[in-house]
Amino acid sequence: MSAEGALDLTQANDGGVYFVDAADFDALVAAAEQGQLYVCRADLAGCHDKGELLRRLAAVLNVPSGFGQNWDALLDTLRDLEWLHGAGHVLLLDHASELRAAVPKDFDTLLAILHESARFAIDQHRPFFAFLSLPEHPMALPSHR
Repeated sequence: MSAEGALDLTQANDGGVYFVDAADFDALVAAAEQGQLYVCRADLAGCHDKGELLRRLAAVLNVPSGFGQNWDALLDTLRDLEWLHGAGHVLLLDHASELRAAVPKDFDTLLAILHESARFAIDQHRPFFAFLSLPEHPMALPSHR
C-alpha cells in the first residue's frame, strides 16, 4: 500500500478478498486498468444457488471448455488464469449479498476459495483481488504490516 494507506492493486502482497460498496467499483476498475490488471465483473443479482454462481463466474472468466462446474474446478481456474492476459487479476462481484442471503454455506465456500486463490497468487508474486459488493459489511483495507 502507499504511504497514504490506499490499496495498490499492483502489489501482490496486498491481494485478497475485500467487501466494498458497489459505488467503489468504477475506481477499482480504473486502478486495475492503470496497473494493467485484467478485470472480470460478475453481477450476482438473482443468483441464488451454486450452479448459477458457477455458470456466471465461468462466463466472466471466459473459462476454457471443459470447466467442471464444481468448487474444485473454480479453485483450479482461479489459481491459473493465464488465458486472461494481465499483470494480475481483479474479480468484481456485484450484488454478493443476494447470494449470501440465499445460500450462506455456498457463499462461505466461495469466500474460502477466493481467499485460497489470493494466497496462492501471493506465493506466485501475482496480484489477485476479489471485491464483493457488501455495503452493509465493508471491510477496512489492510494496514501496512
